[in-house]
Amino acid sequence: MKYRIEHDSMGEVQVPADHLWGAQTQRALTNFRIGEGKMPRKLIYALARLKRACALANQEFGRLDQLRSEAIVRACDEIISSTHDREFPLSPWQTGSGTQTNMNVNEVVAGLARRILGDALPPGGIHPNDHVNLSQSTNDVFPSAMHVASLMDLEDNLLPALSALAGTLAAKAERFADIIKIGRTHLQDATPLTLGQEISAWVAMLDACRHQIEQVMEPLRSLAIGGTAVGTGLNAPAGFGDKVAALLSEATGRRFFSAPNKFHALTSHDALVWASGALKALAADLMKIANDVRWLASGPRCGIGELTIPANEPGSSIMPGKVNPTQAEAVTMVACRVFANDAALTFAASQGNFQLNVFKPLIICSFLESSGLLADVMRSFNEHCATGIEPVRETIDRNLHHSLMLVTALNPHIGYENAAKIAQTAFQENITLREAAVRSGLLTGDEFDRYVVASRMVETLPE
Repeated sequence: MKYRIEHDSMGEVQVPADHLWGAQTQRALTNFRIGEGKMPRKLIYALARLKRACALANQEFGRLDQLRSEAIVRACDEIISSTHDREFPLSPWQTGSGTQTNMNVNEVVAGLARRILGDALPPGGIHPNDHVNLSQSTNDVFPSAMHVASLMDLEDNLLPALSALAGTLAAKAERFADIIKIGRTHLQDATPLTLGQEISAWVAMLDACRHQIEQVMEPLRSLAIGGTAVGTGLNAPAGFGDKVAALLSEATGRRFFSAPNKFHALTSHDALVWASGALKALAADLMKIANDVRWLASGPRCGIGELTIPANEPGSSIMPGKVNPTQAEAVTMVACRVFANDAALTFAASQGNFQLNVFKPLIICSFLESSGLLADVMRSFNEHCATGIEPVRETIDRNLHHSLMLVTALNPHIGYENAAKIAQTAFQENITLREAAVRSGLLTGDEFDRYVVASRMVETLPE
């Protein structure tokens, strides 16, 4: 491998000749050989978006000449387009402020900008600190990037996947509105409802989660940029944060603003804790939906068997013809991971000292993994399971009329205790509710038929 010599404030470093990064990135590769993961690409792109806006702001404030500014903007655009993903190799297990990753982006942007200018490169070149990181500190740019990456992933990735799944289930709820089935509470038979009503609960869960996520997105629009090292804005021009937020908003088509209190923005990540809580709530509801689906589809002959789900792949390496609820299982595993990520993020956000939280890489990696996994698994579950859910009407009807809990309709006519005796007799003697009711002498067969009508038991009361 061929190398070139780069230098930083600590001296010279050998850097692979075929890469754009500089000395500080190379030192980080040597000093943080921890784990196999890399800093999320979505965060890298958010940093590039911020560097782009900062370059334009610095130009407007007269701190950066047009030639360098335009070169930095072009370099950032190339990074955002994913052209240079291989230039960002660092592990998230690094300094808690994210300095190594910020400098990785600064060095790559500077290297690209120098390449873009070529012979037109001005005296003094383009320096990763003096020009790309101008008017910034890792301490304000990294938390700003955390908010930008999180907000954009929620808007562009998670919410569309959530809406698609909710739409599929809403259509199923409407389509199955007339299918009366037995309800279940405590894993025991309960009074009837329609399959449409049962699925409508899943839809309402997802709608509530969407509303919650939309609420927690608002604090993510607040950016720490302009606070520099400790929140005072040292070495940044007055109004820099407002200008960067405005330029970023214009470039991304979303609303961002400069945090009113930069000291808070550097040291606290309560906005991401709240947002992670909304993701955890979504994961909890998805766990519930997936469990309901796989219970109702259990069987096909020795389980509940009221639903069928798509047979996507063989379910067993030894049992021929076995089909498993694999999509539901993927959902439940993702939910567990999101619960764990939320716990890690919450602990991390409670840490750090004085003017800076120093668990930032862990926080953003946990959040973006949760958001990304939830979006992916909702798309997968929607495409490979939810769209193919179908009722098994014969099984649903058999279970409905075999249930003892239809006896609840008799309460207003013969009282709770008498109705309970009928149900107990039917169960103990393995006869129908109707037979047990007539044998009790409390009502005739015609009266039983008139009172116990499943279709009337599923009617909802007007609000």
